[in-house]
Amino acid sequence: MVSMSEAVDLVKGLVPITKAGIVAPMRPDRLGKVAAAWFRFDFTPGGLIAFAAHRSPDQPAVIDDAGTVTYKQLNDAADALARSLRAAGVKERDRIGILARNHRGFLQAIGASARLGTDLVMLNTGASAGQLAAVISEQKLAWLFLDEEFVELLADDFDEARVALSWVDSDESVLREGWTTLERLINDAPERRSAGAKLPARPRRGKTIVLTSGTTGTPKGARRPEPRSWMPASALLSKFPLTSGETSFIAAPIFHTWGFATVQINLALRSTLLMQRKFDPAETLRLVAEQQAVSLFLVPTMLQRIIDLPDEQREVDLSALRVVAASGSAIPTALVKRTLEELGPVLYNLYGSTEVSWAAIATPEEMMEHPTTAGRAPLGTVVKILDDDGNDVPTDTVGNVFVGNGMIFEGYTREGADQQVSEKLMSTGDLGHFNADGLLFIDGRSDDMIVSGGENVYPREVENVLSEMDGVLECAVVGVDDEKFGKRLAAYVVRKDTEAGKALTVDSIEAEVKDRLARFSVPRDVVFLEELPRNATGKVVPRELPDPTEAASE
Repeated sequence: MVSMSEAVDLVKGLVPITKAGIVAPMRPDRLGKVAAAWFRFDFTPGGLIAFAAHRSPDQPAVIDDAGTVTYKQLNDAADALARSLRAAGVKERDRIGILARNHRGFLQAIGASARLGTDLVMLNTGASAGQLAAVISEQKLAWLFLDEEFVELLADDFDEARVALSWVDSDESVLREGWTTLERLINDAPERRSAGAKLPARPRRGKTIVLTSGTTGTPKGARRPEPRSWMPASALLSKFPLTSGETSFIAAPIFHTWGFATVQINLALRSTLLMQRKFDPAETLRLVAEQQAVSLFLVPTMLQRIIDLPDEQREVDLSALRVVAASGSAIPTALVKRTLEELGPVLYNLYGSTEVSWAAIATPEEMMEHPTTAGRAPLGTVVKILDDDGNDVPTDTVGNVFVGNGMIFEGYTREGADQQVSEKLMSTGDLGHFNADGLLFIDGRSDDMIVSGGENVYPREVENVLSEMDGVLECAVVGVDDEKFGKRLAAYVVRKDTEAGKALTVDSIEAEVKDRLARFSVPRDVVFLEELPRNATGKVVPRELPDPTEAASE
């Protein structure tokens, strides 16, 4: 049953998708095919591919390292792949895993899973062999698609799932006994009416299982719901100025919630998706300019690498680019300022998580005035700041961030793992506050905040100060145990290869924080590193930071 408020949001949601061209007149013959696809797939990602194939069959869907594929070709390949898997014994509710970088094969797998009614498990490209083995065993995969470069992560006697290579760099000599390739499955697919290969007219709505970042242990599987209406697209398009049929560069890894969301919104828009299997900042800008991309979706570390490019590599035509959207981790204050100064008012910051999808989006205008803001909740989304008893806290008071929208996750696949819920709102695990203008600010993770000498200390505000220091390339601030104060801050700093970077010292860093923040925010340990340990989505992995008492600082 749809509530009155949900019904109002659904009506309001028609405005941004109509403005963007998702809802628009079309030829009668195509309208019938789109309606049939909607009945079959609803608003699932596989359905979005089918809609686009019927509305704009010759529109380039993907331009990747292998060339260009149209929406009709993408849709036909997904259908063929599904028929091959069905003939190979794949059943509804089976789980298919994919360990791949950004390329057409990922979308073909998404489309095939929708036709089969299977669950799709998106594996992390940064996982270790041990993590990968644990996740594959836990998820009980029937099939595993993986790019050739990840074959070495599987044991020689791996037999927990049937295997197909989704990308082959060399030749098929890398195939082990019993393995095949995604290309073979597509090319050798049985006919649509073949016995054992016929696909259901209205398949089960399978789950998409996204793995958490695993920065503190083995990644957990989070069951993502499929969109039940146009509201997910409406929410994002209420903030992002995008229209149908344009070109977007998807740099954020598709296997994670943010990258997967950017794929879905661009499929809904019938965009041409530019992709690279491996991110290269200079090549990204070159392709954005060459293809006149209007949007670029990435994670903050990618944006940092683009902004840090030499001037001669950034001298390309970016006149068509009007959206640079970043998510996945906090954007350092200095990076926000530099991006807005050098690229203009194009930066959008989406705050969310695997569990709640999106929570808030900051526009360029909001970040020009408040570089650290997470923005405001988009259409159909509720964000509240609550105390430990579940009560709303006053303006400018730090509390727990809770979010409600139509894409809250449906739970973890691992027993014993859960997320706090309060009156249909879900905790993000973050601490934050609203200012007097209603803008959201994230103060840090609830498990990152430390109490040092009786004072609450938030590592993120120290990171923001350090990020603005001339000579700091990147930094991370964490809490460590302290016999006298209970906890203390340790700062890990990567210096730029410049005179300013070489001039940075422990004393200069401590003095900067002391000058900008309260005395209890000054890190008692400062460690200089060559680089910060990050996972595939750009998040710092705290457990891989060295013990500050053992690491030498210059």
